[in-house]
Amino acid sequence: MSVRSLNKVMLIGNLTRDPNVRYTPNSTAVASFGLATNRSWTPADGGDKQERVDFHNVVAWSKLAEICGQLLHKGDKVFVEGRIQTRDWKTESGEVRKVTEIVIDNMMLLSSRGGKFGEEDMSESSADNSSSSSDKNVEESLPAESAQVEDVSDDIPF
Repeated sequence: MSVRSLNKVMLIGNLTRDPNVRYTPNSTAVASFGLATNRSWTPADGGDKQERVDFHNVVAWSKLAEICGQLLHKGDKVFVEGRIQTRDWKTESGEVRKVTEIVIDNMMLLSSRGGKFGEEDMSESSADNSSSSSDKNVEESLPAESAQVEDVSDDIPF
């Protein structure tokens, strides 16, 4: 009997830096960027509100990496989905280094620096399976008009 396991990560956060797109020796794109997630809570003893920010290293491969490099910028709010991975290596001086990162296979741009909302769903499977979209400019697939965010907080009656 095999025991099943699951390695699934879903995050919504803001980019801490612009994606860095590189290419492997066999021309596969790799993008890496930082993502900040935050949460707040009030302790059970009634103390002051607490806040915590977590920083995540995110990696995308292939077509998804190229798309991330074109669409994402520092400050953008995104949804990413993938798996957690820890890798280690030795530096030239012999030190062992470890890094934990989120390897994504799906990304959705939720908002950009200009406050526009996008509905871009970029998954590795949809990016790899559409041969015609690889020939098109990614920006052509963006909606012609994006809805502007309107502050209606004072219009809410409760």
